[in-house]
Amino acid sequence: MSNNDCVFCKIARGDFNTEFLFEDDRVVSFKDLDPQAPVHVLIIPRSHYDSVKEVEDEALIGHLVTAAKKVAEKLGIKEYRIVMNTGPEAGQSVFHLHMHLLGGRAMRWPPG
Repeated sequence: MSNNDCVFCKIARGDFNTEFLFEDDRVVSFKDLDPQAPVHVLIIPRSHYDSVKEVEDEALIGHLVTAAKKVAEKLGIKEYRIVMNTGPEAGQSVFHLHMHLLGGRAMRWPPG
């Protein structure tokens, strides 16, 4: 599945000169353009899903987490937060499933 107008689909296809921190046949990872922490990376599937609510492939979610762990290791981040926002009220602004990897500083709770 793909959405030709989706910016994350375009990034995953390589339409932009985006530097990937990790990539394989299912996902790509790159730095967030509006970082909310010293380390703020996005991990996205190459296939388009508006949000986690559309995903029926449980292995894909696990694969996103595994990719996040690999990126954190590559960047030398030992403690981090991973977040998936679902819907505008939860803070989702790009409607392509994505995971945020945040680190490099102490995280506070609650996050909102």
